[in-house]
Amino acid sequence: MRYISGGIALGAALALGGLATAATAAPAPAATAAPAAASGFAPSELVLTVGYGAKAADASIQRAVTLGCSSTGVGSHPDAPGACAQLHAVGGKFDKVTKAATNAVCTKEWKPIVVTAQGVWEGRRVSYEHTFANACAMTAGQGKVFNF
Repeated sequence: MRYISGGIALGAALALGGLATAATAAPAPAATAAPAAASGFAPSELVLTVGYGAKAADASIQRAVTLGCSSTGVGSHPDAPGACAQLHAVGGKFDKVTKAATNAVCTKEWKPIVVTAQGVWEGRRVSYEHTFANACAMTAGQGKVFNF
């Protein structure tokens, strides 16, 4: 009896081993194209924040949103398509958004507000921080990217 049960166990092991080998040898199904490949842009996923303070490390974060620009714009940003369009127009250079020339007249009050962008922009790691002197300066220079 022991030889019969041993033979059955050996046969079952060989059968299962053959199935496992056949499963790994089978060609993998064709992968579907990622949304980033369809749009022509590399992956772009960002977390944007606005907080009170002179530096991001010390700031108290007031608002934060996500922004995905691999397609037309997704995430919790209220104007994701507009923000992505603005970033694409300046080549992902956040300084061109936050330091753009403006005709706004603001007081010289020092009540700093810091904005940050962390994540990936067109396949490159991004860690951006900019401090505005006050809320007026931020409103004048934030563009669509940090307007949330």
